[in-house]
Amino acid sequence: TATVLYARPEEVIFTSGGTEGNNLAIQGLVWSIHLTPALSLLRRGGNTSLPHIITTNIEHPSVLETCKMLEQRGLAEVTIVSVEANGIVDPKKIKKEIKENTVLVSVMYANNEIGTVQPIREIAKEIRHFRKNKKSNFPVFHTDAVQAVNYLNINVEQLGIDLMTLSGSKITDAGRVGILYKRKSVKLVPIYGGGDQELGIRPGTENLPEILKFAKALQATENIREKESVRLTKLRDYFFTKLEKMSKAGFDMNEAGIVVNGDRENRLPNNINITILKIPSDLLVIELSAYGVMSSSKSACKSSSEKGSYVITAIRPELDKEIGGVRFSLGRDTKKADIDYTLASLVKIINKLKKWYY
Repeated sequence: TATVLYARPEEVIFTSGGTEGNNLAIQGLVWSIHLTPALSLLRRGGNTSLPHIITTNIEHPSVLETCKMLEQRGLAEVTIVSVEANGIVDPKKIKKEIKENTVLVSVMYANNEIGTVQPIREIAKEIRHFRKNKKSNFPVFHTDAVQAVNYLNINVEQLGIDLMTLSGSKITDAGRVGILYKRKSVKLVPIYGGGDQELGIRPGTENLPEILKFAKALQATENIREKESVRLTKLRDYFFTKLEKMSKAGFDMNEAGIVVNGDRENRLPNNINITILKIPSDLLVIELSAYGVMSSSKSACKSSSEKGSYVITAIRPELDKEIGGVRFSLGRDTKKADIDYTLASLVKIINKLKKWYY
C-alpha cells in the first residue's frame, strides 16, 4: 500500500473508510494544536488565536460538516472558499485566505458528485511558498482522494500533500477499510480512546483480512489505472458529444434545457453529471430506474430529507434546489452500448414528461 502512494510504511494509518480518515486528519490536527499550548504559531504578542482551517464549499460532508462542527464548538475558525462556476477552486483564492494562524487547508482531489478535479499541485505550491516565507510547518495540506484513487496519480510526493484520505469503498474488491496517509512530520492526536494501534492514532484491533484485500485491490487498480482512465474518458466524452448531436435526430438539447455540471475536461473519467433545467432530478432518477439505468441526484452521504444537492447549488445558485443534477457513474463493465441505451432512455423520459414540465 505504501509503495503505491510512494510513502513510508509508517506513514500509512488504516481506518474504517473515508469518513473516519477525514475526521482523524481534521480533528486530530486541530486537537494537536489545542494540546500544544506553547505553539508559537498561535501565540503572537500574548494573544491566542483559534486554529484556522481553509476548505471549499463542495467538499464531502465528512470534511465540510467536521469543519463546521469544530467552529460551532469554539475549537477552530473556518473559512469556506467558493469554487468557480465550473466546479474548480482557484488556487489564488486559497492563497489569499492563508494567514498567521492557518493550520490546515483541506481541498478534495476530485468531487464525488460532479467529478471536477482540483488543482492540488498548484495549491500545494502556494502552501509551500507561505511556509517557506514564514519559516513555519503550517498550514498542513490535506486532500480527500476517495474518488480519485481509481483514475488519478496518488503519488504523495508529486502531489505535495501532507495528509490524504482513501477508502476501499470506491475500489473494486477492496473490502471495507480505508487509509489515512500522514506525512511523518505532521503531528496528529487520537480523537477517541483505546489501544495504541496504527501509530497510536486509530485505536482498535486491525481487520487484517480486509487490509490485505485492500492492499491487493489498490495495487490491481494502480496497474490498470492509466488504461482504464483512457477507456472511460472516451466513453464519457462520447456521452457528451452524442448528447449535443441528438438535435439532428429531432431532439433539441437546448430546448430540453440540458446542461453539463462541472468542467467538461478537468473531471474524473467515470463521471457524468447533467441538469435538465425544468425537471426535478429526483423524478429523473426514478424514471431512469424504471428503464434499468442507475443514477443519483446527490451524495449518498447526505440526508435523504435534504432537498437537492449543495454541490449543484454551489455552482448553479440560480437553480431551484429541487431541479439539481443527475449523476451517472461509469465503471469497468460500462460499454458504448450502455451509453446509447441511457441516452435513448433519457429522450423517452423527457418526451414523456414534456406535457407537465414544459
